[in-house]
Amino acid sequence: MFAAYFDCPGGPENLYMKEVMKPDPGEGEVLVKVSASALNRADLLQRRGKYPPPTGASDILGLEAAGSVAGLGPGCSGRWKVGDAVMALLSGGGQAQYVAVPEGFLMPIPKDMTFIQAAAIPEAWLTAFQLLHFVGKVQEGETVLIHAGASGVGMAAIQLVRLAKAIPIVTAGTQEKLEATANAGAAAGFNYKNEDFSEKVLEFTQGSGVDIILDCVGASYWEKNLNCLSTDGRWIIYGLLSGGEVHGDLLARLLSKRASIHTSLLRSRDKEASSGYEQAFTEQVLPHFSRGASPRLQPLVDSVHPLHAIAEAHRAMEANENIGKIVIEIPV
Repeated sequence: MFAAYFDCPGGPENLYMKEVMKPDPGEGEVLVKVSASALNRADLLQRRGKYPPPTGASDILGLEAAGSVAGLGPGCSGRWKVGDAVMALLSGGGQAQYVAVPEGFLMPIPKDMTFIQAAAIPEAWLTAFQLLHFVGKVQEGETVLIHAGASGVGMAAIQLVRLAKAIPIVTAGTQEKLEATANAGAAAGFNYKNEDFSEKVLEFTQGSGVDIILDCVGASYWEKNLNCLSTDGRWIIYGLLSGGEVHGDLLARLLSKRASIHTSLLRSRDKEASSGYEQAFTEQVLPHFSRGASPRLQPLVDSVHPLHAIAEAHRAMEANENIGKIVIEIPV
């Protein structure tokens, strides 16, 4: 089969489409013929040699995939059959023509959704769902600040906060991105490049601050985050785009607000925890992607790139211009 590959860490120019061995599904695994995958920041970090896959995971890029069941390994429960349209969050291997997936990781694709649309769901939406509900314990009426609001996770989080009857506000770097987040349901948006988002958040909340912050930026935002976090607020860090080294009295500031810091990396979860997120997401969220659902949730696809142009897709994400997900189309 063909797969996205690189022989040594480096820039996008190191990527190419390589012929590799097709995987055999093991105990309790399902073989999926992949029609589409999607790009994530983790793929960029892995390509640079800064985010190796977990022990035992595929070294092929790709943390999500959408396609159809092509085969069943021994010990499968009978939940899936050949031909079923499925999608999955993976620890690796999604940007290839086939991938073997533990059966508990699979989710059904809604009937009126394409593989391209479905590929934009697993990583972004499961990450946002897990951060909001399993980590942040979001409650009705709370205000949630979402950094990188126009990213895949950001656009999913906006809609999931609305679904939870809470209030999403965002930061983003361009007017176009702020308009996209408003269309997705953000109650307010602030351009971090030309305004102090912490001041704007305090204005919006009439001085009380936000209950939850979803932060993929890290170090450079720590003071502003604490400035606009409410008493007893939850600051959830799931990425470190600006690094992780903090200079300043973070702990005293945190203590003065009785606030808490939570951290999460979905890729490093064990199989039992991950399949639990999939089951809850399938029951509570997936029905809202179907036509006629109210409220209706929608994945946002920024662009589609064929597998042989994987380097181009990486360059597009590194330019930080995408609104929503960059999807990789896998050749038949």
